[in-house]
Amino acid sequence: MAPATIAPPDLGDTRIAFRQYTNRGLLRAYWLFRIIGMPWLNGMGRAFTQFALAIHLPITWAVKATIFKHFCGGENIAESLSTAQKLSDGGVGTILDYSVEGQEDDDSLDHTCEEILRTIAAAKQRSDIPFSVFKVTGVSPTALLEKVSKDEPLSAEDAREWKLVQGRVERICQAAFESGIPVLVDAEDSWYQSAIDALATGMMARFNRERAIVFNTIQLYRHDRLEFLNASYADAERNGYHLGVKLVRGAYMEKERQRAEEQGYPSPIHADKGAVDRDYDDALRFCLKHIDRMAVMAGTHNERSTLLLARLMEEDNLARNDRRIWFAQLLGMSDNITYNMADAGFNVAKYVPYGPVRAVLPYLIRRAAENTSVAGQMGRELKLIVAEQRRRAQA
Repeated sequence: MAPATIAPPDLGDTRIAFRQYTNRGLLRAYWLFRIIGMPWLNGMGRAFTQFALAIHLPITWAVKATIFKHFCGGENIAESLSTAQKLSDGGVGTILDYSVEGQEDDDSLDHTCEEILRTIAAAKQRSDIPFSVFKVTGVSPTALLEKVSKDEPLSAEDAREWKLVQGRVERICQAAFESGIPVLVDAEDSWYQSAIDALATGMMARFNRERAIVFNTIQLYRHDRLEFLNASYADAERNGYHLGVKLVRGAYMEKERQRAEEQGYPSPIHADKGAVDRDYDDALRFCLKHIDRMAVMAGTHNERSTLLLARLMEEDNLARNDRRIWFAQLLGMSDNITYNMADAGFNVAKYVPYGPVRAVLPYLIRRAAENTSVAGQMGRELKLIVAEQRRRAQA
């Protein structure tokens, strides 16, 4: 007799998805997504916010009470730990994401490195913070990453700076290894991703001998990344280490296509969403097939891919809480996936951005712009929120 199958999670259960929200919080989320979902109003709001900050208008309080409160954990680690506790109450882990952008002098890069080390130290003390994360652009000048990616000759000053960058990345990965806290290396723009890939691969070869501690991020909206995943696994197998990967579709599509057109090179992005979806799901299948030497985080807001991974786990008789397999979403988005998957016993974590309001605002503005470009995302968020509001009204 075939073993009984376990019912898949119901990602449409709004009672579970929004039980952490008060009625007031749910209303705030409704209006935020209404605004973000209107491109003209979203664009106007972003332009006004950037202008207001440039001339130092006192708008920080308004930002902190609205978009910052919904999408960020706090201004520092201490504030974010209260957000982590709320997520933990719902069975969801926290990934503290220091989201200050655009700092490129040595002192600022060193400060970011030290802050990331503090997130690892905080995670070591708490079981509800299962991962740490960093962007290499937080510890390296972007122009230098582009030079290294293009294999251009480095000046003496560039070589000095690159040595500092390698040292910062090594310090972070060493601390993660010693603390037993896996660290995610975020993917970024394609024109300097090769340098990031090389750094991540070197750290995996060093620290992933027994299990995946360092995770590289693969953006499947690039048409070469499925091949890259295969090559990464072959390298791990050949050199005797475990491959850690976070799979995402990608967040810089318009920017990538525009730059390719302006500079006259072929776009690295798939021609249509269907091809992206196929590659993403094939990447999930590849990871499950090779899970004995891999660990994977599915960073996705896509319900179909989420349920596919859950089904693949069941077909392979893998426990829902297998520590090699994680699901992740951004704080304040796709709560129907996050909380329903956690309620069903899967490993789930939220990316929790934090930092001073003014310093994090570039991240929030970029996130708002990205969200308007994700077809259907805002509509799905609003539909679920309205369904929960109606359910509560009828209860």
